[in-house]
Amino acid sequence: MAVLRIRDFRHLWIGLGLSSLGDWMGLLALTAMANQVAGEAYGDNYAVKNFAIAGVLFLRVLPALVMGPVAGWIADRIDRRVTLVWGDYIRGVLFLTIPIVGTLWWVFVVTVLIEIVSLVWGPAKDATVPNLVPRHRLEAANQISLATTYGSALPAAAIFTGLTLVDKLYRNLFDWFPNGPIDLALYFNGVSFIISGAVIAALKHIPPGPAAGGADYEGNALKVVWDGWRYVSGTPMVRGLIIGIVGAFAAGGVVIGLARTFVADLGGGEPGYGVLFGTVFLGLGAGMWLGPRLLQGLSRRRLFGLALTGAGLLLFPLALVQQLEVVTAITLLLGFFSGVAWITGNTLLGLEVPDEIRGRTFAFVGSMIRLSLALVLATAPLLAGLIGTHSPKIFDVELVYNGAAFTFLIAAVLLTAVGVASYRQMDDRRGVPLVKDLRNAFAGSPGVYSATGVFIALEGGEGAGKSTQSDRLAAWLRDEGYDVLLTHEPGDTEVGQKLRRIVLDPATGDISHRAEALLYAADKAEHVDRVVAPALSRGAVVVTDRYVDSTLAYQGAGRALSDRELERVARWATSDLRPHLTVLLDLPPQTGLTRFEERDRIEGESVEFHERVRQAFLRLASAHPEHYVVIDARRPIEEIAAVVRERVEPLLEQAVRGPARAGQATPAAAHQTPAHQNPGPPAPSLVDRDASAEVES
Repeated sequence: MAVLRIRDFRHLWIGLGLSSLGDWMGLLALTAMANQVAGEAYGDNYAVKNFAIAGVLFLRVLPALVMGPVAGWIADRIDRRVTLVWGDYIRGVLFLTIPIVGTLWWVFVVTVLIEIVSLVWGPAKDATVPNLVPRHRLEAANQISLATTYGSALPAAAIFTGLTLVDKLYRNLFDWFPNGPIDLALYFNGVSFIISGAVIAALKHIPPGPAAGGADYEGNALKVVWDGWRYVSGTPMVRGLIIGIVGAFAAGGVVIGLARTFVADLGGGEPGYGVLFGTVFLGLGAGMWLGPRLLQGLSRRRLFGLALTGAGLLLFPLALVQQLEVVTAITLLLGFFSGVAWITGNTLLGLEVPDEIRGRTFAFVGSMIRLSLALVLATAPLLAGLIGTHSPKIFDVELVYNGAAFTFLIAAVLLTAVGVASYRQMDDRRGVPLVKDLRNAFAGSPGVYSATGVFIALEGGEGAGKSTQSDRLAAWLRDEGYDVLLTHEPGDTEVGQKLRRIVLDPATGDISHRAEALLYAADKAEHVDRVVAPALSRGAVVVTDRYVDSTLAYQGAGRALSDRELERVARWATSDLRPHLTVLLDLPPQTGLTRFEERDRIEGESVEFHERVRQAFLRLASAHPEHYVVIDARRPIEEIAAVVRERVEPLLEQAVRGPARAGQATPAAAHQTPAHQNPGPPAPSLVDRDASAEVES
């Protein structure tokens, strides 16, 4: 990605990758060492070995219990360069001492110390990234950081598995290490952290943060905790999201916490442990990266609840199946569903939380996620040890199920219940069958986004103020020096003007709903080919009053035509060209229809018709919130314009600045191109199906 060409961010990313690799290797090595040391000290006791693993994992959660919600507050009081560099050095040295001391109590002490340092290091890293990359690259930088943090679990598991396999093949290779390959893994962890600190130390532009200004933080720690609890508990939507996100991590956490003993129960040993551990995170990463892309047409709220429920249901066969190969495949799917739920829930949370309290709320949510995951990691082995081994008989066949399998069953019931409750609470498509939504989502296209210029559409019901806001946005962009094209649908071409008279003139009377939809599609085809595509090809900012969403809302929901067929026609007419941003001005039809006296054919429809249209607009926006901004059109005009400008500004990187156009007339007439003239480069040269990731705000 382009963001990796930024030197300072690339160095931080390398450091993050090394420290994350060491962190995951540390988790594997520490739990394996606790299991081994406990076995040597107390014999081959199933419960004791589980309690030892639970002890390590519980001590990982203990610092989060005490200081998790205020870790960001502490990080802001220390120079960020000091935190990032010396945080890695300290963790590296602590890991190196574990095999030297070689006792279980020292493993416990170091676990606590490392976790304390990590809790402060993480917020310092997150706060540094926005200072190293341009604003329009921040989303890509965060995506890479997230993928690196969780994706490094896979190579960590592969290295650990490789070391244990080599130990099995060459028994004397690691004899000079008291704990065999586990000691070697711990030394590897320590060195990786030290190298990470050295790489980060080479960064030239790490700002010291608020600590440099001597800001007064007195009382802010309690305020962070209080604000987080108050907002979450008082907002049902956010409360449901957080419960669901916690559930998604819990599903993966149960598997991670019980992987060591569960694999041993199945006869997999240390190599099987490493494989299962890595499989969870392979699925988690795939779910985060691919899940929402595969179901782009499905409402995010439905996708969130669906993924949670799927993760819960997968825990049932995981508990009951006794073959390691099948368990590994199920674990991959479990990780995938958990990843989909996590990334979807996190996106929805960012859209739902107001900007003024977003930072504090995310600090709270982040600590709760870490806390809940660590609690599951700690309690799951403990519960498995208490349950012990049982041998039920089914049809005279004796089956052996240990505590890990029973714990999976308990987790399956709880997570499935959470998923179903979340889906029912957050469902924004009541009355529409889920099967229909899934079919349309799989059949849908991700769309095409222009690789040059910026395409902005204003949508909404009658009287919402689209023309007013279009004019204000275009005027502001011209004042900023951009090449701007202000246009509208239907009727902004010669052909379109004739079509507009047909579809809007009350004298036309009733016409077939399908004929009406095809007339609108014809207008859109001419509009894109003659007006929109040439402007985007030269790098202009195109602002259009209405686009494809109006067809889907008015002719789809309003006229009750088939959503799938209508969208196929509309997308085909526009070569599936999508706006980088759609501004939806939401207004109750009872208000909007009072803003004018004379009405055309569409405006003259019933209030029920326009209410269906409004709900369709809102559904479209909720399905792809990254490309939409929904604004209450009852707000003051200037306030709406300010929100629109703020949302548009990050998209302007790929727009060209043109000559100042202040005082010029709206170029609607000037940009029309007669059919016999060359309309400019053809549309296919303008678009790039992968460009959407670069322009999403």
